[in-house]
Amino acid sequence: MDAERKTYHEQLYIDNTLRLREILKTLPPFAKDYFRAIEPKTSAKTRISYAYDIRVFFHFLIENNPLYRHYTIDLFTVQDLERLEPVDIEEYQEYLKVYTNSEEKQITNTEKGLFRKMSALRSFYGYYYKHQMISKNPTLFVDMPKIHDKAIIRLDTDEVATLLDYVEHGGDTLTGQRKVYYEKNKNRDLAILTLLLGTGIRVSECVGLDIQDVDFKNNGVKVTRKGGNEMVVYFGEEVENALKTYIYTTRKAVTPLPGHENALFLSTQRKRIGVQAVENMVKKYAREITPNKKITPHKLRSTYGTALYKETGDIYLVADVLGHKDVNTTKKHYAAIDENRRRQAAGAVKLREP
Repeated sequence: MDAERKTYHEQLYIDNTLRLREILKTLPPFAKDYFRAIEPKTSAKTRISYAYDIRVFFHFLIENNPLYRHYTIDLFTVQDLERLEPVDIEEYQEYLKVYTNSEEKQITNTEKGLFRKMSALRSFYGYYYKHQMISKNPTLFVDMPKIHDKAIIRLDTDEVATLLDYVEHGGDTLTGQRKVYYEKNKNRDLAILTLLLGTGIRVSECVGLDIQDVDFKNNGVKVTRKGGNEMVVYFGEEVENALKTYIYTTRKAVTPLPGHENALFLSTQRKRIGVQAVENMVKKYAREITPNKKITPHKLRSTYGTALYKETGDIYLVADVLGHKDVNTTKKHYAAIDENRRRQAAGAVKLREP
């Protein structure tokens, strides 16, 4: 297959596969068996995250465990896993809260980060225990870190309107080079933000879109979901107008670099726009509108999911449109007691009679 004909997702798969191979060279040789085994049920991105997490574990052993003080990472064998006790795993969990990585950077882990790294280690141990390569699994005797629920951050209805108005007219007072830069990106930025807010697609799905994936006849975009499934997500008139304005003006006027001809959204370098660039763009505009809310593309997805649930009351529709495999994930985020009802509690209890 020619490089020009590869889709964004095909190229991403190739890049991630090659990246994982490089990381595996920095792990004990026996670790390859585990990563080969989990391939059918995990994405390449997940395997890369697990590989980094498990590498931290072996570095911890070399730095902190007297048994392995003189080890290099290639000397570890699968039998070393069963030489450890639950207390060693507890010490590792404590170490993860704050540690220095191989590049001398200080790393801190929140509850979510701790949970992920411990999940990776449990999965790693579980594979060798299940296949009877080790006779004990100390990770099973260590409690997983507790994750506390956090308030879901999203934009209110008026904030959505203010954000889009700002993107549309925020440059009206600018002059000179700043004005030129703003005008150059305005239609693109407005199309991306309107699409994210009007469909709830993930930022990775958004940047992966090709022009051919947009169908104005049925007002839908064909996205590649997590796990590689393709799905058509339908959009309304506001998204249609924003996309048409961008495609028939800004996008049409640009000649993309070779290999990026099909990309729907282009960077200022005339390449397919990346996830990081969209994240930075969302933060830049959101800071002007809601400085006290940390808004990311994922928060725009939450904004859409909340609005859709409030309008339809159909949690299964929300799960389907957002591409959640498990409806319980959706329920957890969107079917909790809504804030308007919770606000009623504020005036319901009188402390002193007037």
